[in-house]
Amino acid sequence: SRKRSSKAEGAHSTMMNADMDAVEAENQVELEEKTRLINQVLELQHTLEDLSARVDAVKEENLKLKSENQVLGQYIENLMSASSVFQTTDTKSKRK
Repeated sequence: SRKRSSKAEGAHSTMMNADMDAVEAENQVELEEKTRLINQVLELQHTLEDLSARVDAVKEENLKLKSENQVLGQYIENLMSASSVFQTTDTKSKRK
């Protein structure tokens, strides 16, 4: 009777250990998945920051080029109005 009890306890203990191992393995998988997702989110945040900085740089460059374009347009218009070749054209209408 005592041997059966020991065997039953041993079997019960083995099952509990197996259950605990399964829970630990599941927790490990969940932890790895959370870590992977966190790393992915961080990578996406860095990518977004990089893209945002690039957009700002492009906007700044665009404003600079627009300003330079206006100066060049004014310069060309002044040259044309000073030249006798272009006197017959309408230089009062400005391009935008």
